Amino acid sequence: MSPPNTTAPSRRRSVGALPLALALALMPLAAAAQQSIDKVNGSITAEAGQQYGDLETVNGSIRIHENARVRDAETVNGSIKVAASAHTGALETVNGSIRLEETVTVDGSMETVNGSIFVGRQGRVSGDVETVNGAIGLVDADVGGGIETVTGDLTVGAGSHVRGGIHYEKPSPSLIRINTKRRPPRVIIGPNAVVEGALRFEREVTLYVHTSARTGPISGATAVRYDTDRAPAE
Repeated sequence: MSPPNTTAPSRRRSVGALPLALALALMPLAAAAQQSIDKVNGSITAEAGQQYGDLETVNGSIRIHENARVRDAETVNGSIKVAASAHTGALETVNGSIRLEETVTVDGSMETVNGSIFVGRQGRVSGDVETVNGAIGLVDADVGGGIETVTGDLTVGAGSHVRGGIHYEKPSPSLIRINTKRRPPRVIIGPNAVVEGALRFEREVTLYVHTSARTGPISGATAVRYDTDRAPAE
């Protein structure tokens, strides 16, 4: 009779413990790679190719470099700029612009009050795009929600797709007093662009729609059709 094997169970326990030990060793690294940053005064930079949690500041800009991944980014007095191929959650500022370079993915909404919004070529935003005082521009981009604004110009550029419609809200009395000498907002739906939802205008706008574009029902404005590469100059 062979003697009992007293080493095999021990060896099995050692081998089985390796994945657990490795996971425990990597946990601090994973936590550090997805750290959140919260400031009152100062800008925040998300380095290229790194992963972060939430980025928040009050007085400062936020810069997200190429291929970085960020959960959400929010500031009050500052802009947000996202470099090519980065991936973020919702982006929000009060006094500042938001700009996405090419092939950026935003899993959430983009919102500012006093600032412009730009989504570069092949950018994808799953939620809404909203501003009050600022222009909005899309270049061959996809917006899963709708676009809401009050006073700014809007360009849904060539090949862009807005799935949730466009809504221009009626300006408040204070905004009307401030902007009495300004021309109406200029709204352009470019070549081969698609706006699936309704286009609702509660204020005067100048609306240009390319002959190759497709839109939902339009209320509150009369579309001027054009067939050139650029909308007519005013």
